[in-house]
Amino acid sequence: MPDLFRSSTHSTTTIIPPDELPPDTVVEKALADPYLVQFEENDPNNPKRQFGFSEEIGTLTVSLFITGYVVGPIIFSPSSEVYGRRPIFIISFFVYTCFQIGCALAPNTAAMLIFRLLGGIFASAPLANSGALISDIWDAGERGTALAIFTLAPFAGPALGPIVAGAVAQGGLSWRWLFWILTIFAGACWVQIVLTIPETYAYGFLSRYPVFRINYIGSPVLLVQKATKLRKQTGDQRYYALMELQKISFAERVENILARPFKILFTEPMLLAITLYMSFVYGCIYLLFEAYPIVFTEGHHLNPVISGLMFLPLPIGGAIAVIMYIYIMNPRYERKVKECAPNPVPPEFRLEVAMIAAPFFVVSFFWFAWTSFPSISLWAPMMSGLLLGWSICLIFLGLFNYIIDAYLSVAASALAANTVVRSLFGAGFPLFATQMYTVLGPRWASSLIGFIALVMTPIPFILMKYGPTLRLKSKYAPSKPAQPTSSSAV
Repeated sequence: MPDLFRSSTHSTTTIIPPDELPPDTVVEKALADPYLVQFEENDPNNPKRQFGFSEEIGTLTVSLFITGYVVGPIIFSPSSEVYGRRPIFIISFFVYTCFQIGCALAPNTAAMLIFRLLGGIFASAPLANSGALISDIWDAGERGTALAIFTLAPFAGPALGPIVAGAVAQGGLSWRWLFWILTIFAGACWVQIVLTIPETYAYGFLSRYPVFRINYIGSPVLLVQKATKLRKQTGDQRYYALMELQKISFAERVENILARPFKILFTEPMLLAITLYMSFVYGCIYLLFEAYPIVFTEGHHLNPVISGLMFLPLPIGGAIAVIMYIYIMNPRYERKVKECAPNPVPPEFRLEVAMIAAPFFVVSFFWFAWTSFPSISLWAPMMSGLLLGWSICLIFLGLFNYIIDAYLSVAASALAANTVVRSLFGAGFPLFATQMYTVLGPRWASSLIGFIALVMTPIPFILMKYGPTLRLKSKYAPSKPAQPTSSSAV
């Protein structure tokens, strides 16, 4: 780096750090240096100059995409309980792939923002319905392992995204290549969806009748189609599918699709408490997108690629949590299934992992906060990501499983309500994160998050104690369980 910041005192040359110079002096000296690399006028590699992006608008492209997760689940989750899982997955992800092409070709700011919002709406369908699909395929004893592997996915994106973006920037490629890469990846995922995901929605409104959970085989949507075909082929109108016994008007159908998630959310205290906690934890993941560059790129002066690598401990910590869950915690649940048979295991047993992880989530933010000084090795704040990823993954696993077990017959709607609120937090946190970390500094900004996490830590503990009582009063629970005995509690 050129010696822009040297001053001579007699025969001694002293290097003056940039942060000790008046800001105008630093900028003036830098701009006068012929070796300073800058974007040329109308440089196609500079998205801010091409579209006139401010820093806030740049952040908005992330927040708008997550805002789409607010709208999408309201439509796609209840719709999957009417039309089946498979068509929702196929249609929504194909449209999402198309909008990635739109972002890559966006001619102006307005188009970019619109495509990001619409892309987020259609990208939300797999996020909102995957938990319900898992509950369709696996029973309570097997579901934990499947959901553990699925829960790891949200950590892979935040970790790999900055690395890929940093490589694109460092390699001198156009910013549009970010969206072409997303298009290629989304297209490959869509092909896998078409080829590998069957229709799994097997019970629908009949899940409230235990006899049909044994004898009613196949998807209600597919059986309606089969009954329709038989009536047409034979001319015999006596053929019917059980789902056709449910006669509802168009207005009732729309109400079920749009209003059911919120009816469940606002009439179920335990779902509301879980949703607020998970939403806060989820928002913290997106807050790190703004916090990490301040700590590592600005504080430790790392280039974009190396700065992106700082996210790697998050999925590694998540992977450790998944391995622990599969080999230690889920076998305990399987033993509990045998102990409680023929009765189901109380959903509160799922809360054990969240109770273990919640305090460590608090610790991880204080760790990150007070090791984020530039004078401290970057390994210290970086490794806090291990504990952060581990704790977040276990919190999500425990609470996701609890929602599915407690609201089995309306799992998609319950998860949709959870996803909507969670996405609001994910969209909102990046909008104030930069300002918060700039005003408070990395230490106190992260500490503030830690204190809020500390206040919310008792939620899984309270649900462990009072959950059975709340479920007895719930009209959406698939059964009316008795109070668990001491042998059923954790």
